[in-house]
Formats: sequence, structure tokens, C-alpha cells
Amino acid sequence: MSDDEEYTGEGDPEFIKRQDQKRSDLDEQLKEYISEWRKQRAKEEDELKKLKEKQAKRKISRAEEEQKMAQRKKEEEERRVREAEEKKQREIEEKRMRLEEAEKKRQAMLQAMKDKDKKGPNFTIAKKETGLGLSSAAMERNKTKEQLEEEKKISLSFRIKPLAIEGFGEQKLREKAQELWELIVKLETEKYDLEERQKRQDYDLKELKERQKQQLRHKALKKGLDPEALTGKYPPKIQVASKYERRVDTRSYDDKKKLFEGGYNTVYAENLEKSWQEKQERFTQRTKSKLPKWFGERPGKKAGEPETPEGEEDAKADEDIVEDEDEVEEEVVEEEDEEAEEDEEEEEEEEEEEEEEEEEEEEEEEEEE
Repeated sequence: MSDDEEYTGEGDPEFIKRQDQKRSDLDEQLKEYISEWRKQRAKEEDELKKLKEKQAKRKISRAEEEQKMAQRKKEEEERRVREAEEKKQREIEEKRMRLEEAEKKRQAMLQAMKDKDKKGPNFTIAKKETGLGLSSAAMERNKTKEQLEEEKKISLSFRIKPLAIEGFGEQKLREKAQELWELIVKLETEKYDLEERQKRQDYDLKELKERQKQQLRHKALKKGLDPEALTGKYPPKIQVASKYERRVDTRSYDDKKKLFEGGYNTVYAENLEKSWQEKQERFTQRTKSKLPKWFGERPGKKAGEPETPEGEEDAKADEDIVEDEDEVEEEVVEEEDEEAEEDEEEEEEEEEEEEEEEEEEEEEEEEEE
């Protein structure tokens, strides 16, 4: 047997048998794996099928619950709408009854006014109600536009009766037209009477306000105030003292007024004086610069003049500085004196003008007399 045959094993029945045995073992092992996989897959499919069935049942139950919930919500909404509608109808009916009562009272009052011959007051002062502390007029003013429109509709619904003319003949229609015409004349008459009464009330109110103003003027004059001080012509007084202070403000009006006099001008003058004092003090405490020493020929020296010692130059410089300061102070004093004289002259001129005006007024008074 050659080497190639020994290496490959070709032609050896034992080798072929072993190879076949291996293949058969592998096939059996694969069959076992496949069968196990199929069992596992079938088991998973069963579980998945159960889960899908459970999910479907849950969906059905959830849909039923949602349907029941929607039905319940719908019933609740309908019940709430029905209750709101019933409440609204009750309120409308109550308003209608109140307006009917008010209309009856109004008709009775108008009838009583017509029957009454003697002249009474043109208006009555309404008292405040005990419940909310608001009068009926104030409550009417506080109503919104929608509430007024609704009340108007309700009032017109029972004031304007439906016109039932079905099956009427010509004679009955004429009678109905005559009745409506008489009703229109009656209403126009009542409207005119009410308008005239309103005009009279406005005039009386205006007269009462004028009387009140006159009384307030007399009261202000008695107190020594301006005649229009209490009539509301001027704005209210300013509160100078803080409202949080516990002590009573006993200052007079002049004392309070003086608090606001001067003000910024006084503060400005004080600041100006302070800055002047600081600048003057800084000027007096400055370091005085001296002329440099001259070791050569003195500038401006004439022929025949003696030499100036070193100390004398310093002394002369100091004397010159002192003289300059004295001159500046003298100029400031002179300016102040001149300003004072000008002020005095202006005051004298003003006094003379005032005297002349007084003399002219006296002369005019004498001429008038």
C-alpha cells in the first residue's frame, strides 16, 4: 500500500464504515434537534395564541367598558343640561312673576296719581335695603347688558298680548282697530305725563343743589374760609403728616406752609458756601512755589547796583505773594460792598415805587368820593 492510500484512507473499509457511522450519528442528532425545536416552536405558538385570545377578550371588555362609560357620561351631561335648563326656566318664571307684580304696582301707582288731585312731591327718596346695603337703583345700575335685555324681553312678553284675530269679520276687525287706537292714545298720554314729571324732577334737583351750594358758601364765610372752599370747587387738602404717626399734628397752616418754602435754594446756597470754604482753605494751605536761585548775573540788574544776597530773594518772593493775597482779599471785599450797595439801592427804589402807588390809589379814592 502506498503512502497516499495510507494518508487518505481510500480503499479502507473500516475508515469508510467509521465515516458512515459519524454521518448517521450526526443525522440522528440533527433529527433530535429538529424535533426539539418543533416541540418548542409549537409550545411558543400555543402560548402566543393564548395571549392573542386573551388580548382580544381584553379589547372586547375594554370596548364594552368604554361604551358604558360614554353612555354614563352622556346621561350625566344630559341630566346636567336638563337641570340647568330647568333652573333657568325657574329663574325666568320667578323674574316674570316679579315683573308682573312690579307692573301691577306701577299701574296701581299711576292710577292713584291720576285719581289724586292734590299736588304732592315730585320724587321720593328710596331707602337702602337691609340685605346687601344696596338700594334698588344701585342694583339696577349694577346689572349687565345681557340681564337688562333678558328682563326687557320678559317684560315685553306679558305686556304685549298676542293679537288673536283669526276668524274675525269686518265689524270685529274695526272694533279691534278702534280698541288698539285708544290703547295707543292712552299710552302716549302716559308717556307725555311721565316725561313732564321727569323734567320737573330734574328742575327740582337742580334747585336743591343750588340751595345746598348757597348754604355751604354761608358756612365757609362764617368759618372765615373762601366761599367756594366747601362746595368741591378746589381739590382736597394735602396731608402733610404721616398717617402712621401716633401723635396729633397741632401745627398751624402757616407752619406747614413754611416747610415747603426755601427748599432747594437754601440747600444750594449752603452747598455753595461749603464748597467756597473748602476751596479757600485748600488755597491758603497750598505749597508756595519759590523762584529758582540765580547764581549768575541777576536779570534786570542795572549797572552800578549791588549784588542781592540769597536770603533776600526768598524774602522778596514771600512779600510779593503776601501782597498778591492782600490785593485779592481787598478786591473780594470791594465786590461784596458794591453788591450790598446795589441791593440797598434796589430796595429803596421798590419802596419809592410802592409809596407812589399808594399815593395814586389814595388820590383815585378821593376823586371817587
